Amino acid sequence: MLVFLDVDGTLLPFGADRPYPVYEAAHPLPETATHPLLSRVDPALGDRLTELAALGCELVWATTWLDDANTCLAPWLGLPALPVVEWPDEGDEPRLGPRGLHWKTRPLAAWAARRPFVRVDDEITDADRAWVAGHHRAPALLHRVDHRRGLTERDFAVLAEWVSAGGGPAAR
Repeated sequence: MLVFLDVDGTLLPFGADRPYPVYEAAHPLPETATHPLLSRVDPALGDRLTELAALGCELVWATTWLDDANTCLAPWLGLPALPVVEWPDEGDEPRLGPRGLHWKTRPLAAWAARRPFVRVDDEITDADRAWVAGHHRAPALLHRVDHRRGLTERDFAVLAEWVSAGGGPAAR
C-alpha cells in the first residue's frame, strides 16, 4: 500500500492566526537540509510516519518540493530518502481541473497503478474522492489535513486504522 505525502499544509502547517511552534532538529543534519520554514515541521512526525510504514506502507513524496523533500525534509524527520512522484509538465495549468478535480489526483492514481493508496494532502475535495472512486480499482483513502495545523495525532489515528484494516472499499 502506498502513502502519498504532501508537504505544504500537511507536514509544514501554514495560514493559522497564531504563531507556529519552532522546533530544533532531533539529530545532526547534512548541509543540504536547509529551508527557511523547516523549523516549523515537528521532527516527531518522522517517528509517526515510520510507525505508519511499519504497518506495511511505502511512503512516497507527492509534493511540488520534488527531491528537495529528500534533501531537506527527510533528514529533518529522520526518514530515509523516499520515492518521489514526478509530475507531468502541465505548464500554467490551474490548480483545479475540470469539475474541481485537483491536478495531482490523476497522476497519483496512475502512479499507484491499481495498488491501494492513501493520499495525505490539504487540498483534497469531494471531486477528487469521486473521481478516484470511479477510476481507481483498488482501495484508496484521500485524507484531507487541516493546513493550519498539519498532520495531527487524530490524522495518524485515521490513517493507521485504515491501513491496518487493509483499506476500505471506496475512496473517502
